[in-house]
Amino acid sequence: MTSAASSPAVVVLGGGILGVSTAVHLLRAGATVVLVTETVLSSEATGRSLSWLNSAGERSEAYHRLRDLGVDRYRTLYAADPSREWLQFGGGLHWKAAGELAETEKRHAAEVRRGYDSHLLTPDDVARYVPGVDPEAVPEAAIFNPGEGWVSLPHLVDFLMEEFHRLGGELMLRAGKAEVRVEGGRAIGVVTESGKRIGGDAVVVACGAGTPAVLTQVGIALPTRSPLAMLVETKPVEHELRSVLNTPRVAIRPNPGGTLALDHDWYGDRLVDYGDGTFGVDEEVVEALASEASRLLAGHPEVKPASWRVGYKPIPGDGQPVLGQTTTVPGCFVAFSHSGATLGLIAGELLADEILSGRPHPLLTSFSPDRFA
Repeated sequence: MTSAASSPAVVVLGGGILGVSTAVHLLRAGATVVLVTETVLSSEATGRSLSWLNSAGERSEAYHRLRDLGVDRYRTLYAADPSREWLQFGGGLHWKAAGELAETEKRHAAEVRRGYDSHLLTPDDVARYVPGVDPEAVPEAAIFNPGEGWVSLPHLVDFLMEEFHRLGGELMLRAGKAEVRVEGGRAIGVVTESGKRIGGDAVVVACGAGTPAVLTQVGIALPTRSPLAMLVETKPVEHELRSVLNTPRVAIRPNPGGTLALDHDWYGDRLVDYGDGTFGVDEEVVEALASEASRLLAGHPEVKPASWRVGYKPIPGDGQPVLGQTTTVPGCFVAFSHSGATLGLIAGELLADEILSGRPHPLLTSFSPDRFA
């Protein structure tokens, strides 16, 4: 652990899960941390994420390993207090549209080869393994991954921020669009929209879909294909669902307070960016998503939307996370990922280690921002 006398000062830009997690892990190791947000905590993708904890499907071995470790850290947190309503492990259930059985079987086989806990279920099996789902909604077969879970990220951020304040972190809310300060080719802090300068030995840029724009200002090109996305939260509804569902027309997860969280991508062209920081969607789309959810749940309870949020979903240009220091601007570290929920705890842990040790972490080598240089 770093001594107080030599404690490095780190400025973290971004109040989402990746920024908050990195800040807390740095504080645990003895660093001095200032966390700077454009508006408030969890205001962007963290506040509208389905936050399904998984490493399902096919991906590179390095990415699978990192996601698997990410889920492991959540299991550790869950084991400390299984009564937390905002973090649960009830598995994940996935199926494709009718006629795509071969693709489902291919995915299942890939998961089995990797040692991922994966079960191919018939519709009748679904009724036994996954309470709360209408088995007639499953056209041919489904994959059940019992080791998966979900988290409500705003609740997790609040939980981590209690430790952040207890460890002496400094929080600066509503700083506007801050910029990384560079001197002698090295990051030395940030400057807020009002001109306030905050010095640091390192800067972490964890601004969600806004990360590439922040880095462009200091000459770092980070490809992005971040689309508009929406998360709907429902009113409380009677249901027995504990698993996350990923289906052809709606993804569903349980949510604190007996509510549900819903999303998908079929309505992407119906989401609107007004260009002034606000977004919109036709309410017919929201109602259609809720109706799809009702159709999948046992007993078909009425699912009513309570609120919905639209914004950009952070996705790097090659789909892989971007985690680590950029050699273009030493001292500038990046945290940019589509899987921010699953990687939230492990990415913060490994980035903090890399910052404080001065050595690239071997688990992050594949995800260096320098791969785009």
